[in-house]
Amino acid sequence: MSALTSESRLVDSFETRIAGIDSVDLDKLHALSMSVAWPHRREDWQFLREFGQGIAAIDEIGRILGSAMWFPYDDRFATIGMVITSPRLQANGAGQWLMRHALDQVAGRNLGLNSTRAARRLYLSLDFVSEAPVYQCQGEATLPPDVELSDGAVVRPLDAGDLGPIADLDRVAFGTDRRLLLARLMASSKGVVLVRGGRIEAFSLCRRFGRGHVVGPVVASSDADAIAVVHPHAVEHAGAFLRLDTREKGGIFGDFLSRCGLAIYDMVTTMSLGEPWLPNPGHQAEHQPKTYALVSQALG
Repeated sequence: MSALTSESRLVDSFETRIAGIDSVDLDKLHALSMSVAWPHRREDWQFLREFGQGIAAIDEIGRILGSAMWFPYDDRFATIGMVITSPRLQANGAGQWLMRHALDQVAGRNLGLNSTRAARRLYLSLDFVSEAPVYQCQGEATLPPDVELSDGAVVRPLDAGDLGPIADLDRVAFGTDRRLLLARLMASSKGVVLVRGGRIEAFSLCRRFGRGHVVGPVVASSDADAIAVVHPHAVEHAGAFLRLDTREKGGIFGDFLSRCGLAIYDMVTTMSLGEPWLPNPGHQAEHQPKTYALVSQALG
C-alpha cells in the first residue's frame, strides 16, 4: 500500500479505519447497501466476496461507513465495484481516501468500473475517463412475442460442457478471460445458448439477484441472436421482477427489452483508468461477439 495513503482518518470526531471486507459481517454490508438504496441481498454480497477482494471503512464503534471491491481477471486488468460511501463519509471527503486504498491494491493494472451519477465526480478526480452509458432496464416482465430463428439456429439450455465455448465468446466480447467467473455463475444460474452449424454463437445467463432475477451476461454477434437468448428468460419470468443492464439503448434489442416490460430505470457510466476498457466500435469486425448485457455493474 502507498505510504501516502493513511490507514485511518478522522470522521466526525470518530477514528475510521480500513478493514478487509471478508472480516465484516454480511448483515452490516447489506445494511450499508440498503442505506444507499442498492438492491443487493446478503447472498449477492457473499457471491462478490467469494470472487473478489475488498475493503471497508469502519469507525471506532463498529459502524460500516463505506466499502470498495476489486475483481482482478489477470495481471493486466481488473474491475472496481461496490464502492459505497455513507453520507457521513462523503461529507468529509473520505470517499477518495477509501478509493485510493483500493487503487493501491490493483496498481499496475488497467481498470474499469461503472459509475453512478453520484460517484462520477469522485472517479474523475482520480483520472478515470468516461467511455459509455449503461442503461439499467428493469420492471415486471411481460410475456414477449415469439421470436423467429434464422439461418438454422437452435436455442437450447446451457449445460456444463458449454463452459469452454461460452468463455471463448465472452473473452472476445469482454477483452479478457472470465472463465472462472462464468463457472461460478453457471452454478447459480439458468443459461441459454444459441447454436448454429454445431457451434455456440450466443449465450445468456439468468440468476437470482436483488428484487428478483437479473439477466447477464449476454453475448452475441447480432441483435437477433441476443434477443433469441434473452427471450426464454423473459418468458419464464413474465409477471415477476426482471433486470438487465445494457449499453444498447435503442435499436432492435432495446425495442425488444421495452416490449418485455424492461423500461430504463437508471443510467450509470462505464469509465476506465489506463487503457480504454471498451473496444472501439469502428475497429470491430462486423460479426464479432459483443456484450449485450453486463454480469453486474461491479463485474462488468
